[in-house]
Amino acid sequence: MSENEPEPSSPRTAFPPTRWTLVERLADTGDGGRALDELCSIYWYPVYAFLRRDGTDPAEAEDLTQGFFALLLERDSLSAADAAKGKLRTFLLTALKRFRVSEYRRAASRKRGGRAVHIALDAGDAEGRFLDEPSEHETPESLFERRWAMSLLDEAFTATEAEYAGAGKAALFEAIHPFLAGRDPHDPRYAEIGGRLGMSEGAVQVAVHRMRKRYRRQLEAAVAATVGVDGDAEGELAHILTILASG
Repeated sequence: MSENEPEPSSPRTAFPPTRWTLVERLADTGDGGRALDELCSIYWYPVYAFLRRDGTDPAEAEDLTQGFFALLLERDSLSAADAAKGKLRTFLLTALKRFRVSEYRRAASRKRGGRAVHIALDAGDAEGRFLDEPSEHETPESLFERRWAMSLLDEAFTATEAEYAGAGKAALFEAIHPFLAGRDPHDPRYAEIGGRLGMSEGAVQVAVHRMRKRYRRQLEAAVAATVGVDGDAEGELAHILTILASG
């Protein structure tokens, strides 16, 4: 292995215990601490985007996003959650729709009454992101799925970045991560990067190839963690990539 490459690590151990694990912890213990914080930090924007595209105004969408995650604190709300039954994406979207239709007033009232769950939700940033969404004709469901997919890509990117930083190779990752989505094996910028990092052009090419493989493993692990016990991770990954390609 090149001295410019990080040591390989398990993508499953690189991720915090999010997704189904967090839902199970919430259902079993009513834990309102780190488990819920981690779940919210990853998935709050797909929820907010769904509510906005469904016709909710920005202030109410922010309130309902907070209320939806507050509702997840209730044991009854999570009693039907079972990783053996399918995808976390499907579970949360179904729960969100039910919440939107019949439970949001009670949940919002409970939140205001002192059972608040504070999500690090910047209202200006949230609305700015929503206004940048490309299609006004996209359904709430398709927007939720697209932003769900993007949240998994973002998490895989963060995990890959952390892997390189942990190996003392943050500068290498910073230099080559723009090539994650590239396909040119002989990009003319490789020589310039090699000159800056003391690597040959060929070594940069190899480093980019290895980074893409690590990123792919992190993405596969992120997706696998959302499909439940014995879930179809490959099928879900294909679905995620199809969503992104059509966006």
